[in-house]
Amino acid sequence: MVESSNSPTPGFGNVPTKPSWERKKKRKSTPISAVVVISLIFGGGAGAAFGYLAADFSNGVSNDTADVSQVNKPTPVPINPATETVSQIVQNVRPSVVSIKAEGNSGSGTGSGFIFREDGYVVTNNHVAAPALNGGELTVYLEDKTAFRAELVGRNASYDLAVLKINATGLKPLKIGDSNAINVGDLTVAFGSPLGLTGTVTSGIVSALNRPVTAGGQDDQSFISAIQTDAAINPGNSGGPLVNGQAEVIGVNSAIATLGLGAQSGSIGLGFAIPINQTQRIVTEIINTGKSSTPIAGISIDSTFRGVGARIAEVVSDGPAASTDIKVGDIVTKINGELVEDSTELIVAIRRNNPGDTIVLTVKNEAGNEREVSVVLGSREEG
Repeated sequence: MVESSNSPTPGFGNVPTKPSWERKKKRKSTPISAVVVISLIFGGGAGAAFGYLAADFSNGVSNDTADVSQVNKPTPVPINPATETVSQIVQNVRPSVVSIKAEGNSGSGTGSGFIFREDGYVVTNNHVAAPALNGGELTVYLEDKTAFRAELVGRNASYDLAVLKINATGLKPLKIGDSNAINVGDLTVAFGSPLGLTGTVTSGIVSALNRPVTAGGQDDQSFISAIQTDAAINPGNSGGPLVNGQAEVIGVNSAIATLGLGAQSGSIGLGFAIPINQTQRIVTEIINTGKSSTPIAGISIDSTFRGVGARIAEVVSDGPAASTDIKVGDIVTKINGELVEDSTELIVAIRRNNPGDTIVLTVKNEAGNEREVSVVLGSREEG
């Protein structure tokens, strides 16, 4: 298992010692890039809670000289121009988008989802379904406002995904795209029910890929290698589909960045979606077994480490890394040749893989000597 071994929640770059809003109040002027909050986009009712993470991007600029030829560059992906207009995409996709109401002892709220199979399986976020745990109630509303009581088939908090089942057949499932075949600049269209406004559609582009995002509380924390988009995403969009120019779902809307002004605010053009390739594996496992697997490396990370990379705090005795020469105090600087800036980047990169995959970690010991270590990923069952 790869987790923080200390109480601070890992995030983008360094974890602030105080909430971002406290630091902001002490300054008359704060650069926008310095204080950002990642918020789950669940439309909350009375008692609902939003997970968030303060993120500090003001890490300074290095004066060291770097050989840019050694910097990892992404493998080019063929460009697939949009084959449909936004209006055509809306007509094809909107009948497959649903609204969700979750009610329980811990609160209530609204979210979104989409039809995955014609026999009633619906995909949404874990944090949308979570208020209905332990005897709560889930209701799914189709585009025509028909309401169905829904069953929670299973969920995976690590990926912020959940599968619901309604007693209906002949539904129109969304076409599944390939999130590994998208490029920055590709058209995106986001669907959902922000603030309860069902049938809302916004459009934009892919702003970035493999953005490390973590959101939620300590007990239900998700680490996502996200698709970033500037399509407007707001509270209540959670669980709705993000689709491409071919009307294929490429991601599940999950979180937005806000400016950390206290109360949750709306879109500032920084939305994040869970890639559909990761989603499809998790969802298929849940439908088949009621549970799903999360890849683990069998190491814990020191969240107090402020240098570049991720420092090993523990090697789990019976975990996947136990049979390697990884040691406590080693610093992971790369995974599969990709640079690792901090603990969140390492966790997110591991979770881009499947259980049973082999990853190659570049680790540096306390003397500064680097070596490569191969780890066959294990799994942790979630349901």
